[in-house]
Amino acid sequence: MPRTCTVCHHSQREAIDQALIAGGSYRSIAQQFAASPDAVYRHQQTHLPPHLCQARAVQDVTQADALMAKVQTLEADAKRIQAAAEATGDFRTALQGIRELVRIIELQAKLLGELQEGQTVNLLVLPQWQELRTALLLALVPYPEARAAVTTALLQGSSHGHHNGIR
Repeated sequence: MPRTCTVCHHSQREAIDQALIAGGSYRSIAQQFAASPDAVYRHQQTHLPPHLCQARAVQDVTQADALMAKVQTLEADAKRIQAAAEATGDFRTALQGIRELVRIIELQAKLLGELQEGQTVNLLVLPQWQELRTALLLALVPYPEARAAVTTALLQGSSHGHHNGIR
């Protein structure tokens, strides 16, 4: 005779189901509702409709996509402001725009799971940084003193103390 599901007959079954759909751990759900972790696991595996668990995953992906879209909007804004500052010769603001772009690139990497807290990443080798650096230095060709100052600032910002191809 098959085993009776204690969770299906639990007085707070709906709350247990919602906790499972929300992604709670079997152990914490079991503690919260005075059930065994094994019973909670078996209930999730055999009695909880799979589409409910999948709906949670879809919701998570949708939220991540919306967050990434906001970060991409910030990136576009920072690039626009940085370009406008360069065009007007406001190099201090242009450099601040570059710093913000670096922070946005770091945030994107974190959101994509490519960067863990505490992990060190050399942003100087990222393609976005290389493109931005090249564009900035090319824009400064008509302004040799500003170009030299920016190059010096970039060199000082390098944790390695070398020029990484900036001339």
